[in-house]
Amino acid sequence: MRRAPEEKQRDPERTKARILQAALEEFAAKGFAGARVSEIAARAGVNKQLISYYFGGKEGLHQALTTRWQAEESAFADRSSSLGALAAGYVRGNAERRDYGRLMLWEGLADDARPDPAFVEDVRRELEHLRQRQRDGEFPADLDPAAMLVALFSMAAAGISFPQLVWAVWDLDPASPEFAEHYAREIEKLVGHLGNVPGS
Repeated sequence: MRRAPEEKQRDPERTKARILQAALEEFAAKGFAGARVSEIAARAGVNKQLISYYFGGKEGLHQALTTRWQAEESAFADRSSSLGALAAGYVRGNAERRDYGRLMLWEGLADDARPDPAFVEDVRRELEHLRQRQRDGEFPADLDPAAMLVALFSMAAAGISFPQLVWAVWDLDPASPEFAEHYAREIEKLVGHLGNVPGS
C-alpha cells in the first residue's frame, strides 16, 4: 500500500529526529570525539550519507543538539520564578534529559580549551541576569555572581556528575524520579535561604 503524500512529507522530519536521538545517545556514551558517524547511522537505522545530507556531518549534529537543548530549556527554566525554583527546574530538567548532561561532561573532560564564543555569550547573558537577581536581594551582595553561577550549574548537574555520591548518601538511583524530585526540592530550599542571609 502506498503512503499518503502527507506521510511522505513527514518522513524526513522523523528521520532527522531519529538521527538526532541516535547522535545524542552516542555522544553521551562516548563523547563527541569518540562517537562515529557510522555508529550513529546504525543506531538510527539510516544510511550514513543522510547524516551529511541533513546535518553536514558530526559537527552539524552537535550544533543541532545544542539548538534542541536551548529550545527545551523553556519547558523547565522559568526565568520569572525565584532563583531557587529556577535551580530546581534545572535539576529536574537535567534528570529528564541525562544524555545532554553526560554530553556536556564529556566535553569538559575531553577539552579544556576556551569554549565556543556562542556559549560564552549565553553564559554572560545568564551572569547578567544573576547580577540583577543579586541587586534584587535574592542572594547576598558579598557573593561573587560568577562563583554563584558556577555553583548553580554544578549543583544542577550533581546527579549526573556524581552518581556514586548520590547512591552513597541517599541510597537512591541518581537516574530515578525519586532522587530528582527530592534533590530539586532541597536545592530550591537551599538557594532560597540565601535571600534570608544578613547582607543580602
